[in-house]
Amino acid sequence: MVSSVIEANAPLRKPIPADEALAASAKLQKPLGQKTQYSRKEQRRWGTMGFMLAIHLLTIFALAPRFLSWQAFTALIILYWITACLGVTLGYHRLLSHRAFQVPHWLERFFATCGALSCQHGPIDWVGLHRHHHTFSDTDADHHNSHKGFWWSHMGWMFEPIPAMKAVPRLSGDLNKDPYYRWLNKNFLLLQIPLGFLLFWIGNTYNCGGWAMVLWGIPVRLVLVYHVTWLVNSATHCWGTRVFDSGDSSKNNAWVAALTFGEGWHNNHHAFPNSARQGLFRGQIDLTWQHIRFLRALGLATKIRLPITS
Repeated sequence: MVSSVIEANAPLRKPIPADEALAASAKLQKPLGQKTQYSRKEQRRWGTMGFMLAIHLLTIFALAPRFLSWQAFTALIILYWITACLGVTLGYHRLLSHRAFQVPHWLERFFATCGALSCQHGPIDWVGLHRHHHTFSDTDADHHNSHKGFWWSHMGWMFEPIPAMKAVPRLSGDLNKDPYYRWLNKNFLLLQIPLGFLLFWIGNTYNCGGWAMVLWGIPVRLVLVYHVTWLVNSATHCWGTRVFDSGDSSKNNAWVAALTFGEGWHNNHHAFPNSARQGLFRGQIDLTWQHIRFLRALGLATKIRLPITS
């Protein structure tokens, strides 16, 4: 396999002393001298808690027998692929956060929209926080530092103030230049409304239950995609094997990779964060990489970055 760009083995990140990490993170959090949309984000933890509680309760409600159907389950699987794979893994993560490859701008915006459908913040916030995580992985400055325990790195960090949000304008300035990304960042929750109407219409039109389609296509799917995504922050920093000394506790975890379309090869990723391929070795199945290969075959993916080891 030949890509447009082959990335040489970069030096692995050395552990950052706690005081240096906190000082560097604080520097990134300094205002840019203009008003931004991030100034009050860290105060919204109660809203986040309420939202998470609501969709988890709706997921339990959706398990009632009257809402169970193969059509609703099919909607769940299709939207899981669209939002978790095309949106979060391929779009938000490898394309936007790490610029591991390039696609035409219209296609990049499509993948970003799929990512916004996951309700994991808009692209500007998601990318900024992820880049911050890689800069300070598993230090006190890391907002989901795995050394603070499984619960914290899985989801507990979202319910507390997130100082790293103040660093987002500096870390995702490339995306903030795009007016569509600014709109998407502010209005990502609204995308669930037209999706809900579409699912309800499909369910009623094909006699498979409008509310069943809505419940399985939105709250059940969101809960599934949330926890699968969060396992990369938690499980792959707790269990698995290590090939590279990446300067943090990241590990390669096969069962997380199976659930996340290849994101579970997390030690590989932290060793070579800008690589479009994360399953670097024999037997490490990376379905997102196969999607990128398909895009390259169509002439849509260029400047694909890979480490020499792949």
